[in-house]
Amino acid sequence: MEKQNIVAELCEVIPRLPELKFKHPINWTICKGEHWAVVGPNGAGKTLLADFLQQKHALKSGRVELPGTTVRSIAFKDIYSLTDVRNSYYQQRWHSTETEESMLVSDLLGDIRLSVEIKRLLSYFQFEEQLSKRLIFLSSGELRKLLIIRTLITMPDILILDNPFIGLDEDSRVVLVQLLKDIASLGQTQVILLLSSAKDIPDFITDIQPLKDRICLSPSTRDDFLNNRPLISELFPEIKELPLFPVFEDSLSSHEVTLRMENILIRYGERTILQDLNWEVKNNEKWSLSGANGAGKSTLLSLVCADNPQSYANTFYLFDKKRGSGESIWDIKRRIGYVSPEMHLYYNENVAALQVVASGFFDSIGLFRKCTEDQLHVATQWLNVFGVTYLKDRSFLTLSSGEQRLILLARAFVKTPDLLVLDEPLHGLDSANKKRVARIIEYFCSLPGKTLIYVTHYPEELPACVNKHFVLKKHQ
Repeated sequence: MEKQNIVAELCEVIPRLPELKFKHPINWTICKGEHWAVVGPNGAGKTLLADFLQQKHALKSGRVELPGTTVRSIAFKDIYSLTDVRNSYYQQRWHSTETEESMLVSDLLGDIRLSVEIKRLLSYFQFEEQLSKRLIFLSSGELRKLLIIRTLITMPDILILDNPFIGLDEDSRVVLVQLLKDIASLGQTQVILLLSSAKDIPDFITDIQPLKDRICLSPSTRDDFLNNRPLISELFPEIKELPLFPVFEDSLSSHEVTLRMENILIRYGERTILQDLNWEVKNNEKWSLSGANGAGKSTLLSLVCADNPQSYANTFYLFDKKRGSGESIWDIKRRIGYVSPEMHLYYNENVAALQVVASGFFDSIGLFRKCTEDQLHVATQWLNVFGVTYLKDRSFLTLSSGEQRLILLARAFVKTPDLLVLDEPLHGLDSANKKRVARIIEYFCSLPGKTLIYVTHYPEELPACVNKHFVLKKHQ
């Protein structure tokens, strides 16, 4: 292989810190014109491999060679840097008086002079209309688009995208694939995708680096990989049966209407998010909630989960009671299990995974109260149900995004809630874990008196129990 064709190379890489080690020294060569997908299950080491390529970790031995190559990456956690999550809190985006000083989209992009070619690429997402929005009001899908735009402006030699399709609606996923194809065709930027599913590999990808248990398996072409069914089955094995669920107390809720919204109007300044919205969900019903990025799904769910103060200015009932009739926010939250991309973003606590799950008993971001032995036992049981008991003592911030999602799902189930609100619950999970979580949801929802609201941009992922559908249209 001629040296002038190599744009990046990892040679016998062993990191200095033992916790970052792969089982064997890492070797990986990227040549001109190649576009790679790094494919493997949650926790296999995909993000870590990309970090080595970007020289983020000190090495004990080996070398990383980037001969004049610029490398940029985009990952879900990078949204932290956009929203300044450390100086804000989960409910802040719903409190208009507390967001007036937050940054605008146009402030972030700045006065950048773009070439005609790049302008054409950026126009794919039709992001011009978002320039006057405040960052804190963007949905997680819109924030991901903004991250992509911001990174593309630099036109790096290598662009790494970590699970790039999560949080994007169907139209946006199609647009992103076409955008990446166009970037690849220009010949200036080579693309590397980190993927948790073989089904997500676009057709412009030329080469595959499979990973499992922090082992780099033999690389191959895209076609050879997709035709290698035994390898794909090895990476994403079927889960034959689930562990035993915790024993549930007989606490059947007697309410009739889980939620009812009448002519809801939510507005921030000149921007109307929801208008003339009516929706009723009865006890034990199973609903899907869908709509394009920016349609207002997160705003609607902030009403359901008692995070949005504008619920008091609207006619809105939860568990047969009108909001503002004397119930506290905690009276409501104790009956709701919730997970979402926004919660994932704001759950930035450096605590053990078991404590994250246990925090679900108190509906807190972080664990600030002492759990009983029984509560810790139940939290451990839920870790076992989701197949992540081995992570219970690991810091949440050291886990992969897929592992974090499994921990947050266990947190949502830990108090066996009357209402389960799952916003993109399979976000970032590999195919085996998607099947595991789907079976857990199906079993839980078969229990009497359990109501489900399920949000996804992938209709094929809807649980079989879902038989009612609510579609939000984007307000013009």
